[in-house]
Amino acid sequence: MQAYVVGGAVRDALLGLPVKDRDWVVVGSTPEEMLARGFRPVGRDFPVFLHPHTSEEYALARTERKSGRGYTGFVCHASPEVTLEEDLLRRDLTINAIARTEDGTLIDPYGGQRDLAARLFRHVSPAFAEDPLRILRVARFAARFTDFTVAPETLALMQQMVGAGEVDHLVAERVWQEFARGLMEARPARMIRVLRDCGALAVILPELDRLFGIPQPEKYHPEIDTGEHVLMVVDAAAASAQPLAVRWACLLHDLGKGDTPAHVLPHHYGHEAASARRARAVSERLKAPTECRDLAEMVAREHGILARAEALRPETMVKLIERCDGLRRPERFELMLQAAACDHAGRGGQTHGDWRPLSHWRAALAAVRAIDAATIARSCSDKKHIPDALHAARVAAVKARNKDPK
Repeated sequence: MQAYVVGGAVRDALLGLPVKDRDWVVVGSTPEEMLARGFRPVGRDFPVFLHPHTSEEYALARTERKSGRGYTGFVCHASPEVTLEEDLLRRDLTINAIARTEDGTLIDPYGGQRDLAARLFRHVSPAFAEDPLRILRVARFAARFTDFTVAPETLALMQQMVGAGEVDHLVAERVWQEFARGLMEARPARMIRVLRDCGALAVILPELDRLFGIPQPEKYHPEIDTGEHVLMVVDAAAASAQPLAVRWACLLHDLGKGDTPAHVLPHHYGHEAASARRARAVSERLKAPTECRDLAEMVAREHGILARAEALRPETMVKLIERCDGLRRPERFELMLQAAACDHAGRGGQTHGDWRPLSHWRAALAAVRAIDAATIARSCSDKKHIPDALHAARVAAVKARNKDPK
C-alpha cells in the first residue's frame, strides 16, 4: 500500500497557510489490510479509517459514479486497482487534486499548481456537474481565498447545473453548513456574489437575490442597491470579527425591502416587520440554529429604531429593552447592537466603531439592569402593580442617565 496526503492540506501548504488537518488517500490496499494494520473504520458510505496513532483520516482510493439527483446520488467503488490519478479525478477543483508523498514529492496530474499560481478555481473534470454541493463549496472558497476567481468555464458549468435543476435537490442541512462556514470566512460577501453569478442564490435564498436592483434611500448610499448594501454589512461583520449569529443576522436584516411596492422606492417605509418575518422564515427553512434564527429576527425588526437612539424617549428605549429580553439576556442584546453597528458600517465610508447609538444603548441597558427589582417589588402592596412599578423605575433610570450621561 502507498499513502498520500491530499486535498486542502497540500493546497494550504503550497499557499503558505497553516495546515490544520491532513487527509490521506491509500492506494493498493483493502479494508481487511487496513484493519490488520490497526486502523479504525469510520466511513459509512465508503472505506475511511483513522490512523492508530495520529487519528488522521485515511481513505481507500475510490471512484464515483452518478446514480441519482443531488449530492447523495453516487455509487462509490474502492479497490486496490483504483489508481491515485483516478481518485484525484473525482475531486472538485484542480487546487484540491494535488497529492504529496510521505517524502514530499508532489503529484499533480490536473494542473493544480498552475491554477494556484493563477489564483483560479477550475473544475477537475466534467464530473464536477454531478454534485451540486460543489457550487456551494466554490462559493465558500471564494470567501476564504479572496484573491482567487472562478475560471470562466467553471462558472459556465455551475450555471448549467443550476439550469438543470441540480441545486433544487440540496437538503437544508448541507446548505446551512456551507453557508455557515462561508459566513465565517474573511470576505463572506464573495460567497454571495459567486452564488448570484451562477444563479444559485435565486434558488437557495431568493429573498436575498431579489434585493439586488432595489435602490437604497438617497440619504444613505444611493449609488448602490440594497443587495450591495447587505454585502457591505456582512463584510463589515467579518472585518469586526463578529460571531456567526451576528453575521447571519446581517445577511438577513433587510429582506423585507424586497416587498416594497415599486411606486414607493427608493423609500422603504415600515419594512422592518416584513424583514423580521422573512428572516424567521428563511432561518427555519435552512434549519439555522436557534440562536441564529432568533437574533436574525430581532435585528431585522429592531435595527431601524436602534439607529435613532439619540432621538428616542426613555419610555421607548425601555420598551425596546424589555421586548428584546435585554434584562435577562444582555449578551444577546449586545450582539443585536453589534449587528446594527455593522448595518451602519455598510452604508459606506464609515466604520463599525463610529456608530454613536452603541454607547447610548449600552448605558441605557446598564441603567435598567441596575434597578433593585426586589426592593421595588416589596414596596408594592398589590402584586399586580409590580410590573408597572418596575417599568416606571426603569424609565426613570434611563431618563436620569440621559440628563447626566457621566
